[in-house]
Amino acid sequence: MKQNYDEYHFTKGEALKYLAQSIFLCAMINYLFYKNLWVFLLMVPLPVFYMKWKKKQLIHERRKNLNYQFKDALNALSVAVQAGYSIENAVSACTRDLERLYDGKTDILEEFHYMESQQRVSVPIEELFLDFGERSRVEDIENFASVFYTAKRTGGDLDKIIQKVSRMLGDKIDVKREIEATLAAKKSEQFIMSMMPAGIILYLQISSPGFLSVLYGNPVGICAMTACVAIYAGAYWMGRKIVDIEV
Repeated sequence: MKQNYDEYHFTKGEALKYLAQSIFLCAMINYLFYKNLWVFLLMVPLPVFYMKWKKKQLIHERRKNLNYQFKDALNALSVAVQAGYSIENAVSACTRDLERLYDGKTDILEEFHYMESQQRVSVPIEELFLDFGERSRVEDIENFASVFYTAKRTGGDLDKIIQKVSRMLGDKIDVKREIEATLAAKKSEQFIMSMMPAGIILYLQISSPGFLSVLYGNPVGICAMTACVAIYAGAYWMGRKIVDIEV
């Protein structure tokens, strides 16, 4: 079945999990900054935005994993072509190799199963790769599909092209993983720093509840706390952007 990488459908478990997270987030914001039931009820749109943000994050993660999986597929395809298979038969051999690496629900495996089924009804393999690149919107897959399409239609050396692209893609993914490993500690630090202001307010409310009482239950306090929430959210967003590096 043809995959749509622009959409993500939550399972029931995921929907309940992220809905619970968003409600807990609203409850914590209300407890720390407002302590007002009406303000909590006004946060009803927040879970909707949280679910959309989470879906966007999962789509991004899915594309990243697909990019990594495509590296393994290209390696298997390159080996099959070097072994003397035609490119059409190499796709079938590659699928068998991928079945040993991944389970049946993995995106790359489903894509190669789809290619196999389409080849049986005489759809050209270069068009299938081109369609895969357009649907995935992963730069490395799009670039390979374009080069492969041109080489297949003009009689280029597919063996050398697949080997070269496989090597270049492997180097690029290795760099990505090194950057991710380097940034892992910084992302943890950023998360801890982001949680510190909320932790300080929670500590003051528990240890000295009267210290912040002037900020609750009056219009001036609500405005001040709203400004704090806005600054807090902006700082968190900036921190996430700083440690989110694309290769």
